[in-house]
Amino acid sequence: MGTYRDLVLYKKSFVLAMEIFVVTKQFPKEETYSLTDQIRRSSRSTNICTIEAYRKRKYPNHFVSKLTDVDMENSETQGWLEFAKECNYISIEVYNKLHGLSDEIGRLVQYMIDNPGKFGAG
Repeated sequence: MGTYRDLVLYKKSFVLAMEIFVVTKQFPKEETYSLTDQIRRSSRSTNICTIEAYRKRKYPNHFVSKLTDVDMENSETQGWLEFAKECNYISIEVYNKLHGLSDEIGRLVQYMIDNPGKFGAG
């Protein structure tokens, strides 16, 4: 395996974080220090925790622990997406696209948690 940049999880979580960055530019100014910051933070943390997990891959328990952080941050992003949709800051189409990508990320994380040896753990 090359680097963390080769992980499908890294690539998809980076795309999600950047797409969220773009759509949140249109959120109301009064959301700057709440919803906008929170959804950007959690989506970026999903990506950054993936890098951290990759760096811990020699130690299966640490690897899996960091991956559970990835899963937690991704789940938080889904919650913020729900708020954004219900507040009419994003359309149902944008919500479905972003939530769908987040679901893919969740499945990838779970696969990695279930199969750490396939990712150099141990």
